[in-house]
Amino acid sequence: MTQYILLIISAVLVNNFVLTRFLGICPFLGVSKKLPTALGMCGAVVFVMTSASAVTWLVHRFILIPLGIDFMQTIAFILVIASFVQMVDIVMKKTAPALHGALGIFLPLITTNCAVMGVAVLNVQLTHPFLKSVVFGFAASLGFALALIIFTGLREKIDRANPPKCFQGVAIALVTAGLLSLAFMGFSGLVR
Repeated sequence: MTQYILLIISAVLVNNFVLTRFLGICPFLGVSKKLPTALGMCGAVVFVMTSASAVTWLVHRFILIPLGIDFMQTIAFILVIASFVQMVDIVMKKTAPALHGALGIFLPLITTNCAVMGVAVLNVQLTHPFLKSVVFGFAASLGFALALIIFTGLREKIDRANPPKCFQGVAIALVTAGLLSLAFMGFSGLVR
């Protein structure tokens, strides 16, 4: 049990995929202007990353390795991830069309999100057992969600503060992301 708690703390805080590994930056910067949009993206990423962790582990273990085609893991993993993203896209279009429209191109881009693919590949490289792979995927997605929600709150507050003209827009977003990343790097050494 302690092993799983440490894995969760590590994936959420110490080795956060966005702020310390710098994976998944595109949706992090793209959908962080409004909290409802960010929360929608968080939900989609949590579902896709957790589900993909489970299914990619099974595909790798029971299809790719026995057939001797584990060199095809990238293509197989992308197909699994794309299937889950398509499912989220269809469900979101039917149940929350406003959110679907607000996420725009960033929803289908989850398919090529480096953080989602990174979790699947790391599970294989670190030879995690099935349950540990799923927990790692879930924890990594929680770390993504935490970073995105904090960053969105900061961006909303900064936009209301009326920063100098040379810092408005992308410039202040990148400075804020850098400072947030430095803050998360303060967790290094908490868990190995």
